Amino acid sequence: MCSPQMKTLLFGAWVVLYVSVLLAARRTMWSGKYVRSPLARAAFMNMVTNTEFSEHEAQEWYRCCPDLLGERVRPLFVQSQLDADTQAFLQRSVEKSGWLFTQLYHSFFSTIFSPIISRTSINGFLGRGSMFVFSLDQFQRLLRIDSDWKGERLLDLGAGDGGVTDVMGSHFREVYATEVSPPMKWQLQRKNYKVLEIDEWQRTGFQYDLISCLNLLDRCDEPLELLRDIKNALVPGSGRMILAVVLPFHPYVEIGGRWVRPKEQLQVKGKTWEEQVTNLSEEVFQQVGFEVEAVTRLPYLCEGDMNQDYYVLDDAVFVLRANE
Repeated sequence: MCSPQMKTLLFGAWVVLYVSVLLAARRTMWSGKYVRSPLARAAFMNMVTNTEFSEHEAQEWYRCCPDLLGERVRPLFVQSQLDADTQAFLQRSVEKSGWLFTQLYHSFFSTIFSPIISRTSINGFLGRGSMFVFSLDQFQRLLRIDSDWKGERLLDLGAGDGGVTDVMGSHFREVYATEVSPPMKWQLQRKNYKVLEIDEWQRTGFQYDLISCLNLLDRCDEPLELLRDIKNALVPGSGRMILAVVLPFHPYVEIGGRWVRPKEQLQVKGKTWEEQVTNLSEEVFQQVGFEVEAVTRLPYLCEGDMNQDYYVLDDAVFVLRANE
């Protein structure tokens, strides 16, 4: 049996070793082959490798070749660009990544609890991992609204910590949200958003002017069923959905600390961003009764960690209306 003093010494030695490994990882980027989860691996393969980015490099995040889009989709494409709100998010992410002791604590907590708690819930507990999908100006341009426009009800599905909900919510009198993770629910409730259960929002007895489904389609078990439910929950005629999806399309579902394939396989055809956007627009959305009003290419940004100041994936962001 080890004495209490020996146990304390062994624990202290383990902590020192753990911190040393983290610091070494901070200095030398890990190889992608050691990234085990599908999301982390996808992020690693697409992430920015130089945090001292130039505006020219960042503009690649928004690049699209309209000639490669389908004939019906081409005139609906909206060209976006790096703006002040996006730059501010990136700057905050760089600053947070430099908080050494905070990052050590986050990494230690994640290592201990990741086998039993989802990554989303861990981020909710720690108040980290905020996402950025679009700025207020980008949102207004996509929906073709001005700063004074007001709608009645917004529903943000899978709202996370509410960072993107905040961008949209200023345009609506009532803001509803859904979220599976309890810590993220607490954050949404602190912001006074009306949090609905994931099986409740379709049966409230009222409909929504806008439903946002941001980077959720490739993370749910039944994506086509989700799209049909959204269509039925929109105000007829004027209701819209804003949908963001990471391309290339790699679906999986997070259960606890595990990643599994969804029950319903949504096949998105094409190899390039433009080909997959065209396939989604002309086949997948049409299949469930939606038409595209606008589409743009935006970076899906996430706060970084010990290894990287921020991560970026390629998003296609659509504004959809139900077929009459």
